Amino acid sequence: MSQATLQTDRIRLIPLGDEHLELEVELDSDPEVMRYLSGDGRTRAQVEKAHGLRLATAEPVAGLGFWVGFVEDEFVGWWLLQPAGWGEETLLLGQVELGYRLLRRHWGKGLASEGAREMVRHSFQDLDMDRVFALTMTVNERSRATMSSAGLQYVRTFYEDDDDRDGSDLGAVEYAITRDQWESVQADTDGVTPSV
Repeated sequence: MSQATLQTDRIRLIPLGDEHLELEVELDSDPEVMRYLSGDGRTRAQVEKAHGLRLATAEPVAGLGFWVGFVEDEFVGWWLLQPAGWGEETLLLGQVELGYRLLRRHWGKGLASEGAREMVRHSFQDLDMDRVFALTMTVNERSRATMSSAGLQYVRTFYEDDDDRDGSDLGAVEYAITRDQWESVQADTDGVTPSV
Protein backbone atom coordinates (compact mmCIF):
# COMPACT_ATOMS: atom_id res chain seq x y z
CA MET A 1 0.00 0.00 0.00
CA SER A 2 1.49 3.31 -1.04
CA GLN A 3 0.53 6.63 0.50
CA ALA A 4 -3.01 7.67 -0.29
CA THR A 5 -4.05 11.15 -1.33
CA LEU A 6 -6.33 12.46 1.42
CA GLN A 7 -9.00 15.18 1.53
CA THR A 8 -10.49 17.22 4.36
CA ASP A 9 -13.16 19.89 4.03
CA ARG A 10 -10.52 22.40 2.92
CA ILE A 11 -7.19 20.61 2.44
CA ARG A 12 -6.01 18.26 -0.29
CA LEU A 13 -3.14 16.18 1.12
CA ILE A 14 -0.80 14.79 -1.52
CA PRO A 15 2.11 12.41 -0.84
CA LEU A 16 5.40 14.30 -0.83
CA GLY A 17 7.44 14.05 -4.02
CA ASP A 18 10.50 15.63 -5.59
CA GLU A 19 8.26 18.20 -7.28
CA HIS A 20 7.53 19.72 -3.84
CA LEU A 21 11.13 20.62 -2.93
CA GLU A 22 10.74 24.36 -3.65
CA LEU A 23 7.69 24.46 -1.36
CA GLU A 24 9.74 22.87 1.43
CA VAL A 25 12.50 25.45 0.90
CA GLU A 26 9.98 28.26 1.30
CA LEU A 27 8.55 26.71 4.46
CA ASP A 28 11.78 25.75 6.22
CA SER A 29 13.65 28.98 5.44
CA ASP A 30 11.32 30.98 7.72
CA PRO A 31 13.00 31.33 11.15
CA GLU A 32 9.64 31.77 12.87
CA VAL A 33 8.30 28.51 11.41
CA MET A 34 11.47 26.76 12.60
CA ARG A 35 11.64 28.52 15.98
CA TYR A 36 10.83 25.47 18.12
CA LEU A 37 12.56 22.99 15.81
CA SER A 38 16.01 24.19 14.81
CA GLY A 39 15.87 27.69 16.29
CA ASP A 40 16.43 29.39 12.92
CA GLY A 41 15.59 29.03 9.24
CA ARG A 42 17.27 26.31 7.21
CA THR A 43 19.50 26.81 4.18
CA ARG A 44 18.61 25.32 0.82
CA ALA A 45 21.28 22.63 1.30
CA GLN A 46 19.77 21.69 4.67
CA VAL A 47 16.28 21.47 3.16
CA GLU A 48 17.54 19.32 0.28
CA LYS A 49 19.06 16.90 2.79
CA ALA A 50 15.86 16.91 4.87
CA HIS A 51 13.82 16.30 1.70
CA GLY A 52 15.62 13.02 1.08
CA LEU A 53 15.01 11.92 4.65
CA ARG A 54 11.35 12.91 4.40
CA LEU A 55 10.87 10.81 1.28
CA ALA A 56 12.52 7.88 3.06
CA THR A 57 9.95 7.92 5.89
CA ALA A 58 7.42 6.45 3.44
CA GLU A 59 9.55 3.32 2.87
CA PRO A 60 9.57 1.18 6.05
CA VAL A 61 5.81 1.08 6.81
CA ALA A 62 3.23 1.10 4.04
CA GLY A 63 0.91 4.10 4.04
CA LEU A 64 3.07 6.35 6.22
CA GLY A 65 5.13 9.37 5.17
CA PHE A 66 4.80 13.09 4.46
CA TRP A 67 1.89 14.85 2.77
CA VAL A 68 1.91 18.35 1.31
CA GLY A 69 -1.31 20.28 1.85
CA PHE A 70 -3.07 22.55 -0.61
CA VAL A 71 -6.13 24.75 -0.14
CA GLU A 72 -7.58 25.73 -3.53
CA ASP A 73 -4.21 24.92 -5.17
CA GLU A 74 -2.27 27.07 -2.70
CA PHE A 75 0.43 25.31 -0.68
CA VAL A 76 -0.16 25.71 3.06
CA GLY A 77 2.29 23.25 4.66
CA TRP A 78 2.94 19.58 5.29
CA TRP A 79 1.74 16.82 7.62
CA LEU A 80 3.60 13.70 8.68
CA LEU A 81 2.90 10.19 9.92
CA GLN A 82 6.29 8.75 10.81
CA PRO A 83 6.96 5.23 12.06
CA ALA A 84 7.65 5.27 15.81
CA GLY A 85 11.35 4.70 16.35
CA TRP A 86 12.24 6.07 12.89
CA GLY A 87 16.00 6.61 12.72
CA GLU A 88 16.61 4.27 15.66
CA GLU A 89 17.48 0.58 15.70
CA THR A 90 13.94 -0.73 16.13
CA LEU A 91 10.60 0.51 14.80
CA LEU A 92 7.64 0.29 17.18
CA LEU A 93 5.03 -1.28 14.95
CA GLY A 94 1.47 -0.04 15.35
CA GLN A 95 2.57 3.40 16.58
CA VAL A 96 3.07 6.54 14.51
CA GLU A 97 4.35 10.01 15.23
CA LEU A 98 2.24 12.89 13.97
CA GLY A 99 3.91 16.07 12.75
CA TYR A 100 2.95 19.21 10.84
CA ARG A 101 4.44 22.48 9.68
CA LEU A 102 2.56 25.39 8.07
CA LEU A 103 3.57 28.58 6.33
CA ARG A 104 3.19 31.46 8.74
CA ARG A 105 0.54 33.21 6.59
CA HIS A 106 -1.72 30.20 7.17
CA TRP A 107 -1.42 30.12 10.95
CA GLY A 108 -4.56 30.78 12.98
CA LYS A 109 -6.98 29.42 10.37
CA GLY A 110 -7.47 25.98 11.92
CA LEU A 111 -5.67 24.25 9.05
CA ALA A 112 -3.02 22.56 11.21
CA SER A 113 -5.75 20.98 13.36
CA GLU A 114 -7.88 20.02 10.36
CA GLY A 115 -4.96 18.23 8.71
CA ALA A 116 -3.88 16.64 11.99
CA ARG A 117 -7.37 15.24 12.59
CA GLU A 118 -7.27 13.67 9.13
CA MET A 119 -3.87 12.14 9.89
CA VAL A 120 -5.28 10.63 13.10
CA ARG A 121 -8.35 9.30 11.26
CA HIS A 122 -6.17 7.87 8.50
CA SER A 123 -3.87 6.21 11.06
CA PHE A 124 -6.67 4.34 12.79
CA GLN A 125 -9.32 3.83 10.13
CA ASP A 126 -7.18 3.21 7.04
CA LEU A 127 -3.84 1.99 8.40
CA ASP A 128 -5.01 0.00 11.44
CA MET A 129 -2.55 1.68 13.81
CA ASP A 130 -2.83 1.30 17.60
CA ARG A 131 -1.48 4.67 18.80
CA VAL A 132 -0.69 8.14 17.44
CA PHE A 133 1.62 10.46 19.36
CA ALA A 134 3.21 13.86 18.84
CA LEU A 135 6.10 15.73 20.47
CA THR A 136 6.88 19.42 20.85
CA MET A 137 8.61 21.84 23.17
CA THR A 138 6.59 22.70 26.28
CA VAL A 139 6.64 26.39 25.29
CA ASN A 140 5.19 25.72 21.82
CA GLU A 141 1.61 26.58 22.73
CA ARG A 142 0.33 26.61 19.12
CA SER A 143 1.51 23.07 18.49
CA ARG A 144 0.12 21.83 21.79
CA ALA A 145 -3.26 23.37 20.90
CA THR A 146 -3.16 21.56 17.55
CA MET A 147 -2.43 18.26 19.27
CA SER A 148 -5.35 18.74 21.64
CA SER A 149 -7.66 19.77 18.82
CA ALA A 150 -6.74 16.57 16.97
CA GLY A 151 -7.82 14.54 20.03
CA LEU A 152 -4.39 13.81 21.49
CA GLN A 153 -3.99 14.11 25.26
CA TYR A 154 -1.00 15.13 27.35
CA VAL A 155 1.12 12.11 28.36
CA ARG A 156 4.37 13.44 29.82
CA THR A 157 7.05 16.12 30.01
CA PHE A 158 10.63 15.09 29.32
CA TYR A 159 14.05 16.75 29.07
CA GLU A 160 16.93 16.32 26.63
CA ASP A 161 20.43 17.06 27.88
CA ASP A 162 21.81 18.43 24.61
CA ASP A 163 18.93 20.83 23.85
CA ASP A 164 19.99 24.48 24.00
CA ARG A 165 17.02 26.11 22.21
CA ASP A 166 15.17 28.94 23.92
CA GLY A 167 12.61 27.39 26.27
CA SER A 168 14.33 24.01 26.41
CA ASP A 169 14.80 24.39 30.17
CA LEU A 170 11.03 23.73 30.42
CA GLY A 171 11.41 20.47 28.49
CA ALA A 172 9.32 18.88 25.80
CA VAL A 173 5.94 17.20 25.89
CA GLU A 174 4.34 14.12 24.44
CA TYR A 175 0.65 13.94 23.53
CA ALA A 176 -1.05 10.75 22.32
CA ILE A 177 -4.29 8.99 21.48
CA THR A 178 -4.99 5.26 21.17
CA ARG A 179 -7.32 3.61 18.72
CA ASP A 180 -9.74 2.73 21.55
CA GLN A 181 -9.83 6.36 22.71
CA TRP A 182 -10.40 7.59 19.16
CA GLU A 183 -13.17 5.06 18.49
CA SER A 184 -14.87 6.03 21.74
CA VAL A 185 -14.89 9.69 20.72
CA GLN A 186 -16.20 8.77 17.26
CA ALA A 187 -18.98 6.70 18.79
CA ASP A 188 -19.94 9.60 21.08
CA THR A 189 -19.90 12.01 18.15
CA ASP A 190 -21.60 9.88 15.53
CA GLY A 191 -23.64 7.54 17.65
CA VAL A 192 -21.94 4.56 15.99
CA THR A 193 -18.55 2.92 16.21
CA PRO A 194 -16.54 3.36 12.99
CA SER A 195 -15.82 0.21 11.00
CA VAL A 196 -12.11 -0.42 10.84
